Amino acid sequence: MKKVTVADAAEHFGVSKEAIHNRIRRGSFEVVVEDGVKMVLLNSAKKVSSARKATLTTVKNDERYYKLLQEQNEKLQAKVEKLEGETRTLRDQKELMLIEERKKIEAIYKEKDEQLKNILSTLSSQFMLTQPQEQDTEAIEVEVNSKPVKEEKIIPLKKYLKSLDYSEKKMKKMKKVFTAKVKKDKRITLIDGKIYLDLSKYDYKDLLL
Repeated sequence: MKKVTVADAAEHFGVSKEAIHNRIRRGSFEVVVEDGVKMVLLNSAKKVSSARKATLTTVKNDERYYKLLQEQNEKLQAKVEKLEGETRTLRDQKELMLIEERKKIEAIYKEKDEQLKNILSTLSSQFMLTQPQEQDTEAIEVEVNSKPVKEEKIIPLKKYLKSLDYSEKKMKKMKKVFTAKVKKDKRITLIDGKIYLDLSKYDYKDLLL
């Protein structure tokens, strides 16, 4: 094992003597004292240098490993952000679809409400028009098939046909005739699915079989 002075060691490694002393204090170099002079053991310096090289290699490997992990982490983060963006897009599309469907449903219900209001209004108007006035129950003479019959002014078709002594079979035929004329003949009024006749205003002989 070669022993050299601090000055020789500094010259050997190309550093200052202070740097050699610092390494001695850190334990990087082994020294012995001969005749009161510190002598540096060069072999120990080589071992320390080799150990440092190994440590540096390990550190470099660790740095590459951490760098690789960082790159993978960045890639994963990019994928996560992309998926989050696609999820937000799908959620927005779903919300838009729901809004459109809700608008369609509201429009349908609104249309149905308007239709229902119109039907109720029509029925109410017809009912008011056909409602008999107070003390308006005077009987009149109606002659059908040469048979005078007393009837109220506004009566159901069934009652009217019964008053004519029609058979059930013939009454059914007559009901079909009047039903077919409901929308075309203003003399016939339909209320709650029942046909009413206004004998005070109209004559229905032309419809009788």
